[in-house]
Amino acid sequence: MKVFKEEQRFTQTWLIIILIISIGVPFLFGVYGIMQQIIYKNPLGQKPMSDAGLIIFTISMFILTVLIFFIKLTTKIDEKGIHYQFYPFHLSVKTISWSEVSKAGVRTYLPISEFGGWGLRGGFFFNKGKGKAVNISGDIGIQLILKNGKKLLIGTQKESEAKSVLETYTSKIN
Repeated sequence: MKVFKEEQRFTQTWLIIILIISIGVPFLFGVYGIMQQIIYKNPLGQKPMSDAGLIIFTISMFILTVLIFFIKLTTKIDEKGIHYQFYPFHLSVKTISWSEVSKAGVRTYLPISEFGGWGLRGGFFFNKGKGKAVNISGDIGIQLILKNGKKLLIGTQKESEAKSVLETYTSKIN
């Protein structure tokens, strides 16, 4: 019995830089604005944001940034089927049994043009024919076509391991 297990998190350098900027810029403008008021007794700009508004905005950006580092995608493939969880959006593990799968394989995909990026994607604004995607990074995924016609792509960083385990369970796909 072969088992495939993978856990992924958002750890891309470009994302971390964007998040640091998204926290840093409001914080620096807030400090600068407060210093303007203290030293020169005049607010920054024509229509400055209130101190409370600036504090709420900065705290919100900080919470969103921290939340991104709690997001994780776990995938498991075993004799029962394919199990995945995109925490904290899926509070429990989702299971797709082999009896529900029409076709399964590993493929390269275009995250932005096919699904609109990374995360829980697809089916709303983007190409509905491609189905849904659950991914963290990269462009390799486990493509599932279900017997009910729905499609699901689960991102992976372990292409060869996923292929090997899927080949083991092809006999379970009716």
